[in-house]
Amino acid sequence: MTSSARVVLATSAETFESALASAKPGGLCLLHFRADWAAQCVQMSLVMDELAKEPAYSAVTFVNVEAEQVPQVTSRFGVLAVPTFLLVRRAAESQQPQVVDRLNGADPAALAAKLSAAVSATAPATGGDVAAAPKETQAQLEARLKSLLTRSPVLLFMKGSPDAPRCGFSRQIVELLRKHAEVAPFDHFDILTDQAVREGLKKLSNWPTYPQLYAAGELLGGLDVVREMDEAGELGPALKAAVTARLEKLVKAAPVMLFMKGSPDAPRCGFSRQIVELLRSEGVQFGHFDILQDNSVREGLKKFSNWPTFPQLYADGQLLGGLDIVREMQQAGELKEALPASCRA
Repeated sequence: MTSSARVVLATSAETFESALASAKPGGLCLLHFRADWAAQCVQMSLVMDELAKEPAYSAVTFVNVEAEQVPQVTSRFGVLAVPTFLLVRRAAESQQPQVVDRLNGADPAALAAKLSAAVSATAPATGGDVAAAPKETQAQLEARLKSLLTRSPVLLFMKGSPDAPRCGFSRQIVELLRKHAEVAPFDHFDILTDQAVREGLKKLSNWPTYPQLYAAGELLGGLDVVREMDEAGELGPALKAAVTARLEKLVKAAPVMLFMKGSPDAPRCGFSRQIVELLRSEGVQFGHFDILQDNSVREGLKKFSNWPTFPQLYADGQLLGGLDIVREMQQAGELKEALPASCRA
C-alpha cells in the first residue's frame, strides 16, 4: 500500500518521529494507523490522499502509520484497532504532541468534519506562524478531567506508556499492576501528551506527583501507596472490585446488550456483523458497546462471564452467548423467549 506525495508513510519509529518533526510547532498532523490486510484501511488511505490535496489543508502534515510495524507508537497513542485516526498538534521541541481529536473506524465524512474543525480552530498568525488553539477554560478542563477519570475502571496516569514508560516510578507501578492484570486489566493516560491534564489533575485530586492510579474514578494513590496496598494484599481486590462494578453496570445498560467490535451500523468484524443482522432480522431492540474502545472492558468481560470471544449478547444482565449460540437459539425458535418482552418486535 503506497501513499501520495503529500502523505508521509511511517514504517518505523524513526520515520514516524521524523514526520512529526517536519510539522511546524503548533501545527496539525493527521495520523492514520492502518494495516495492509484491512480493506477499510485501503479505502481510508484514498480518503487521506484526497484530503491532502485540498488547499485548505496545505499546512497539515498527513501521515500513514503502518500500525503493526511500529508497536511502540501504537501503544504510546492507545491504538487498539485499525483504522484509527488521530489529530495531533506538534508541541515545542522535546515535548510530546497533544492529541486534539480521534476517530476509530472508517468514516470519511466524520474524518473530514474533524479535520475541518481542527483546522478552523487554528487561525493564522502574523508572520506566517500558526496561532494556538482557543484556550480551554477551567470549567471545561474540570469537565474533561472528570470524564477522563471514568473512562476505565482502572486508570493509570503515567509518563509514557506501559510498554515504554518514561520514568522509573511509572515503570515500577506498571510492573505492580501487571501482576493483577488477569483479574483487573488497566488503562493508561500519558500525561506527557497533555500539559493541561498533567497540571489540572494535580489540583483536582490534590496529589502533586505522578504516577497516579485511579479505581472507579477515585484516586488510590501514587507508587508508594500502591506498593503498600500490594504488600498488604489489598491491591488486587480493590482493582477487581472496580472492574466488576463497571462490568455489572455495563451488561445492564440496556435490557438487551451486545458487546461487539464496532457499532451496529459499522461492525468491524464478520461475527459482529452477522449477529447484528440476526438480531435485526428478529426485530430485537438492543444496546451495544464497542469493545475496541476500551481494552479493560474487552479483557475484563472475558473473565467476568468466563467467555473468551466476542461478540457477546446479554439479556437482563445475563450472558446468552456468542454468535453460534444465538444463531442456534434463533433456529430453535428460542431466542425471542429468552429476551425481555419489551425488546421483542
